[in-house]
Amino acid sequence: MTAAGRLPRVNSSPAWDPAREIVVEPARPEPLYAQVARQLQAAIEDGRLPAGTRLANEIDLAAGLRLSRPTVRQAIQTLVNQGLLVRKRGVGTQVVRTKVARPLRLSSLFDDLAGLGGTPGSAVLVNRLEPAGPDAAARLECPGLGEVRRLRRIRTVDGEPLAVMNNYLPPDLPAPADEELRGHGLYQLLRTAGVRLHSAQQSIGARLATPEDADLLGEQPGAALLTMARTTYDETGRVVEYGWHVYRASRYSFNLSLTNGPA
Repeated sequence: MTAAGRLPRVNSSPAWDPAREIVVEPARPEPLYAQVARQLQAAIEDGRLPAGTRLANEIDLAAGLRLSRPTVRQAIQTLVNQGLLVRKRGVGTQVVRTKVARPLRLSSLFDDLAGLGGTPGSAVLVNRLEPAGPDAAARLECPGLGEVRRLRRIRTVDGEPLAVMNNYLPPDLPAPADEELRGHGLYQLLRTAGVRLHSAQQSIGARLATPEDADLLGEQPGAALLTMARTTYDETGRVVEYGWHVYRASRYSFNLSLTNGPA
């Protein structure tokens, strides 16, 4: 191992000319893998390694840096865990797009994505009335409910899948058409229909992707997903929507604003 190594050229699309360097210094207290990860991260964040860039394989990277393959693998895994790189079977390791950071407020994902400068879209998988089982009736806080409108959509941004959205709506609300759901956020459609949204209760969690999740979101089975469940009320206190959604953790995060409470 030498005192310094240089990162070899990166295999990528013809539009990107790499010629970038990473210097590793064994004398530094920072582990070698962390040095590589830190400099790769800087190149991703400042745009030198754009989204979609395909890195050379671990063997070539290790040879070019004069480092062991496990060291390079650990550096790459660090950035995979942070959502900056993704491993794809048959493709290799690629730089992913910057995460969508969404503020927590009473708004739809569609509108938030548009506000962040992305191009949101939706693929409607389910939009129908169906018998309301005990779970749907409980979620809508309406015992004895006979029917429920069930929605299921894939939300995309710039053509890339980001989330799978599931919703229950009371059957007496105006039914949104598939075309409306493809071009608008659900909350916008509810407001247009005269529903006055007032408040919501929301919980956030995480789980691993099932094979079905992975197929819909373009992830690997077992990939990290964020989950969100929300019950939304109108100004009379009636439940007008219950949603349960999963988001790609590699592409999505929630932002929370905290204020200082009383001492």
